[in-house]
Amino acid sequence: ARVQCAEVWCEMTPEFFREYLRSKSAHQNLLCVMNPSKFRSCEYLLRFHEERGDKVIVFSDDVFALKKYAKKLKRPMIYGATSQNERMIWLNEFKTSGSHNTIFISRVGDTSIDLPEANVIIQIAFQGSSRRQEAQRLGRILRPKARATEGPNAFFYTLVSRDTREVYFSRGRQQFLVDQGYAFQVIQSGLLLGNNDPANPLAYSERSEQLELLAEVLAVNADAIRDELDKEDAAARDPDHADVGVGGSSSGGAWGGGVGSGGGR
Repeated sequence: ARVQCAEVWCEMTPEFFREYLRSKSAHQNLLCVMNPSKFRSCEYLLRFHEERGDKVIVFSDDVFALKKYAKKLKRPMIYGATSQNERMIWLNEFKTSGSHNTIFISRVGDTSIDLPEANVIIQIAFQGSSRRQEAQRLGRILRPKARATEGPNAFFYTLVSRDTREVYFSRGRQQFLVDQGYAFQVIQSGLLLGNNDPANPLAYSERSEQLELLAEVLAVNADAIRDELDKEDAAARDPDHADVGVGGSSSGGAWGGGVGSGGGR
């Protein structure tokens, strides 16, 4: 595969950045991931690559963000609490269906899920400066691709909220890619969002929507954030014995936002 690696710099909205400066670590991380500019950049990239017929994996180490993105964008998701049966259903859909071209996955997918069909990775939340995680995720799209093109046929994006701790962490990951000899570029989120069709607006384009989202983020309990991360760590270490409680099939599971509403492209 010929991989193009890119870092998308996403401006923090004024309200999110103000709360970021006031908040403690757990909420700072969540504010970075839920930054409306990052959310909209992710949605823009999904639309772009799905229209090309690409297969996209969106990685998020933060489970709250994973659920929020997947449900809002009506795409399937897999995380530590997803039942084994549900995992197999969505993985098979991703591999064989032309209508399910995107899947959201937590860190449990770093080592335990094999999706050779994928040719696009989008990271919205990541584990510090971990080069190991960067290598694991990049490896998902390095296999030979059937599509013959002159330029890149695989794409690896990391979405970073500007002027936050994510910038510091991204430097180590970025250097790893450069050291490995991959082509690398920086994209300003404003350039992406400026290309979007006004007739088909992206989520959280309106300030009122952004403020509602901010209120949701600030209402999340910091202990709950840490508990979710601990569960994901345990599931990532032992994927065959992941907890099947929260968010399994009985709760609407991976789709949350309605599988039949035409969103699962």
